[in-house]
Amino acid sequence: MAHAIEITTFRLNGCSCAEFIAANADIDHWLRRQPGFRSRHLAEQSDGSILDMLLWDSAAQATASMHRLMDELADSPVHALIDQASAEWRVAPVRHSIDRG
Repeated sequence: MAHAIEITTFRLNGCSCAEFIAANADIDHWLRRQPGFRSRHLAEQSDGSILDMLLWDSAAQATASMHRLMDELADSPVHALIDQASAEWRVAPVRHSIDRG
């Protein structure tokens, strides 16, 4: 079973990247408990949009966790900080990777 990359891009609703990261405390805590979760990386792109990249043991675990997140953390304040119309979510199995040797 190949590991997977989950990438979501979106714009923020009137807050800074630092404010968005601070509002993610409950999401980060929840992610650490999810089956197959490896890591999360948030980046602010040059156009101000946010790139949220997660690594998972499998694409199935990434997809299942995304659905659980929307149910279990529906009341998280982080959702109001995201321009939902701009959000694009993708998961793909990794076909090749190298690590620092």
